[in-house]
Amino acid sequence: MAQVHLFSKKLKPTHISHTLSFPTHVLDAFPFPEGAHLKNFEAVDASDNAWTFCLSTRMTGAYPKPVLLRSSWHRFVEQKGLATGDRVVFFMESDEANDMLRRYTVRAQRKVMTLMGQDVWLDVEDLPLYGL
Repeated sequence: MAQVHLFSKKLKPTHISHTLSFPTHVLDAFPFPEGAHLKNFEAVDASDNAWTFCLSTRMTGAYPKPVLLRSSWHRFVEQKGLATGDRVVFFMESDEANDMLRRYTVRAQRKVMTLMGQDVWLDVEDLPLYGL
């Protein structure tokens, strides 16, 4: 299975307190049942813990405006100790040989430094290893 980077998002205050907006272009990676506007999916973090998220799209309007509902997203934010300026990264692995089996991963990361003009991010689970 090949891992595909879906998106990275630097967190803003509204992402911490309310919902996480998803880019519309990644909706194809989350097939919704016909006529549905909610999709539960599981993503595994850097510690192999499974998180169930609820992805929602608008029922009306010019575009779907996908978001993770606060009920599923906020637990992740609290457990990871996320703050404004941190980021989340979503990946997907798919196995076309097994009828498009999909596995999602999520990383909660914090910027620890800028080195030679490039931001260096670490998974929040690894911060204690570096004394951060």
